[in-house]
Amino acid sequence: MGLRFKNLDISGLNLLIIMTSVVSSDTSPSPTLYKERRPQANNFNLSFSLFSKLPSDRRKMLKSPEEEHPQKSFGWAARDTSGVLSPFKFSRRANGDEDVTLKILYCGICHSDLHTLKNEWDFSFYPVLPGHEIVGVVTEVGKKVTKFKVGDNAGVGCIVGSCRACPSCKQDSENYCPKMIPTYNAIYHDGTPTYGGYSDMIVVAEHFVVHFPDNLPLDAGAPLLCAGITVYSPLKYFGLTEPSLHLGVVGLGGLGHVAVKFAKAFGVKVTVISTSPSKEKEAVERLGADSFLVSRDPKQMEAAMGTMDGIIDTVSATHPLMPLLGLLKSHGKLVMVGLPVQPLELPAIPLVMGRKIVTGSCIGGMKETQEMIDFAAKHNITADIEVIPMDYVNTAMERLVKADVRYRFVIDIANTLKAP
Repeated sequence: MGLRFKNLDISGLNLLIIMTSVVSSDTSPSPTLYKERRPQANNFNLSFSLFSKLPSDRRKMLKSPEEEHPQKSFGWAARDTSGVLSPFKFSRRANGDEDVTLKILYCGICHSDLHTLKNEWDFSFYPVLPGHEIVGVVTEVGKKVTKFKVGDNAGVGCIVGSCRACPSCKQDSENYCPKMIPTYNAIYHDGTPTYGGYSDMIVVAEHFVVHFPDNLPLDAGAPLLCAGITVYSPLKYFGLTEPSLHLGVVGLGGLGHVAVKFAKAFGVKVTVISTSPSKEKEAVERLGADSFLVSRDPKQMEAAMGTMDGIIDTVSATHPLMPLLGLLKSHGKLVMVGLPVQPLELPAIPLVMGRKIVTGSCIGGMKETQEMIDFAAKHNITADIEVIPMDYVNTAMERLVKADVRYRFVIDIANTLKAP
């Protein structure tokens, strides 16, 4: 089996898709990524454990979405590449011994939802019911569940399953498990599709559910389950939380604004790096950044050379790395959490001469996600949001294309999702 790589940026949930090439018995390999609705589970080789869909003679025949499971459910889903969402009836599995059932109250909209709805990366299978920034209240727990009880506030983020046995899982890094199961547009252990949080309820294994402290607002806390952990994890892993350090944050969007908040809560000196001078007041006066750097201003960039211990780069567009590397001190770290579609040029000389590191990070494991939520509650960190009704979601997607949101849409599921 040959491999072909495709880089994707989904603004907070960053994937390196490994597209498999199926080898026939008498021909050379041809790249294949099947698009049928019912791919068989666990026959894939993807770093974020999506799936490589198998030929029809090997696919499992399943029932309709409404008949797959005993619990009737409803939400909004897209049926084709137009990405237009509309009411959708489906079903959830019965609550098992190790499961937790949530009545969904709020669900954030991530940029990855938009790309998946439109099948812009060729791995969507329809219907697509998005949402991986889910918060709600526990309505049922299995007899082996120990961490949750009925009435608890809880959240579900980007993943709902993993193998639980590989080295990554044993190190509490389920996000790097080769068999990790995303919350939607994937295949669960039982061979049925996963559906996300644009819906009334969800059943998830206890291990992949996090507690929401009572003092953390559910609506503004929901985006932390994706955007929050995406920036928190590299800050912790790469040792960028010491108060003596100077951190650069590239980009002031859904990820960047949360990165500033977490870094300031750790006591780090923060400089926002942006191409837009108009964002300076927002960054410094409202979000609390210590300084602001216009990356298109040569004089500002020259004055800041060699001043930063680390940089969190949240930008998804193609951009030069050389100027950012110049901002780092010797031994500094440039951490990519955005993944531009086009390859970036990486100059070797500044890396070698300054022992600088360019690296990446993808969300976080369950233990770290709970740690992040607890830290956010303690330090009053939330995302800046615009709460919308369910029937506004298609307009919200149109605005998201134009970056017309500051900084995250959150759907009020409990009060506005009506049964079809």
